[in-house]
Amino acid sequence: MKITSISAVYPKYKHTVPSWRTHLWQIVVRVETDTGQIGWGYGGGGKAAVEIVNGHFAEILVGKSVNSVSDISNIWDFLYTESIPYGRKGVAIMALSGVDLALFDTLGKAENKPVAKLISDSVRRQTRCYATGSDTDYYAELGYTAQKMPHRWTGDESIEQAVTVAEKTREALGPNAEVMFDVYMSWDTEATLKIHDALKHVGIHWYEDVLTPDDLREIGNLRRKIRPVNMAGGEHEFTAHGFAEIARVQAYDIWQPDITWCGGITAGLRIVEMAKAAKAEVVPHRGGEPWGLHLIAATDCANFAELLPGVRGDGTDYLWKGAPSADNGYISIRDTPGFGVEPNEEIL
Repeated sequence: MKITSISAVYPKYKHTVPSWRTHLWQIVVRVETDTGQIGWGYGGGGKAAVEIVNGHFAEILVGKSVNSVSDISNIWDFLYTESIPYGRKGVAIMALSGVDLALFDTLGKAENKPVAKLISDSVRRQTRCYATGSDTDYYAELGYTAQKMPHRWTGDESIEQAVTVAEKTREALGPNAEVMFDVYMSWDTEATLKIHDALKHVGIHWYEDVLTPDDLREIGNLRRKIRPVNMAGGEHEFTAHGFAEIARVQAYDIWQPDITWCGGITAGLRIVEMAKAAKAEVVPHRGGEPWGLHLIAATDCANFAELLPGVRGDGTDYLWKGAPSADNGYISIRDTPGFGVEPNEEIL
């Protein structure tokens, strides 16, 4: 089976967050082969990544064989090397992620297997989910037993705010629930230690992205000061090369690669192996989406997948038909070939 064409589009989103995501959110990648198989992938980098796929990767991929996971790994290495002058991280790797996922989808369809079963014969059937967002009562009604709350440092009043939302979440979800904070690089060392001290009575599972990904050494220092709370991060890191530095300085207890950004399933598999050696857990960013979910189901990732249910009554773009949804706080991959999803043509 050989690649005959590859292309990317930026969907007509109506509900993106007004930020960098407005123009640089997720792309859809389409691969066609000489056997008639069509594979779909999901990458990051928005309109810029579309240009990379259509203007560079498409020119050099036609004719490449896709008959095994090893073939996909070789294509990954080829694209990474060819894009080094403008890549290595960021938008170029987000574009590569979409290509890699489309190739896995293509191979899964050709072999009539879910992507997870391309990776391993032993596949986890059910994965516990956590909800990321602020509507705790809504998530409790949906059956979630874990929640990650967004939190930004705006001054000392942020301490009281963190305590209030954490206590509410603990009360709503129960004593055995997992409670986490995603602070999106808005804390510093002093703020982290202040809030950590104020939250000791609640029992927090992890703090996520307390500093920027350029502050790995200081994150590692903080990691040792907040135990037994875990330090989490990595959604803004790319490829196994980037995670090698995370491992070297022992920055995080929990690694969070985004499979649609960090290099796809190929990079995810390499990162999971690296995490095992570093004695770290892998909990992929947005892991409840099909791409991360198949990696979780087939590897030593933690049995924990992130979903973003939004808030009650909130609008969303339904881009992928057939994507599994959570049932009472758990989600499962389906037995359909590939990732088991097709794009909603109405918003392409």
